[in-house]
Amino acid sequence: MRILVIEDEEAIADIIATKLRKEKYEVDTSFDGEDGLYNALTNVYDLIILDIMMPKMNGVEVLKELKENNISAKVIMLTAKSELDDKLSCFDIGAIDYVTKPFHIEELIARVNVQLRSVGNHKAKDILECGDLSLNIRTSTLTCTSTNEAINIPYREFLLLEYLMNNHGQIISKEQIYDKVWGIESDYESNNLEAYLSFLRKKLKVIGSKANIKAVRNLGYKLEG
Repeated sequence: MRILVIEDEEAIADIIATKLRKEKYEVDTSFDGEDGLYNALTNVYDLIILDIMMPKMNGVEVLKELKENNISAKVIMLTAKSELDDKLSCFDIGAIDYVTKPFHIEELIARVNVQLRSVGNHKAKDILECGDLSLNIRTSTLTCTSTNEAINIPYREFLLLEYLMNNHGQIISKEQIYDKVWGIESDYESNNLEAYLSFLRKKLKVIGSKANIKAVRNLGYKLEG
């Protein structure tokens, strides 16, 4: 799942992003309202953490624009303003939660998890299955269900494999993969993707899976099997 953090204090944004990535979320960051709105309108996010007091556009203005443009991402407001009227106005516009600064990072992560992961559907959220592959989202463990062999997947390979499994049988372009796995802000070398795909193919062989990551000439890649 993908999250956008819009927070003008870069140190706070980095702390939030780092913690969320440890929880296996994909995270982008923006440091002012205008850039945050642009990213939210041009990319697909499951949740947005949105500060209120920001330069160029404040969080309330951004929230209004998101709702007027029918952006479906859930929005958690993050602000030093704690008055009830401020909270109610954000809820009226469409925010689903409100966290007041200063806050404990563990509380914020817990609120994010509540919104994005249903406790009553634990397996559906924590286990991704495709063909003979079973990927544990929480532990980054990949298992072949036909051989019962398992292997741990490093962070970047995990993101890549998760994306391929979620789009099983579909051709995904290099640009889509770079955007989804490396993020809109990241610099990457042209050979990064091929290297990580090679790592994943070797792991699929190690666990005895029939799955195959196929290169489709001039179009991209797809997971088969």
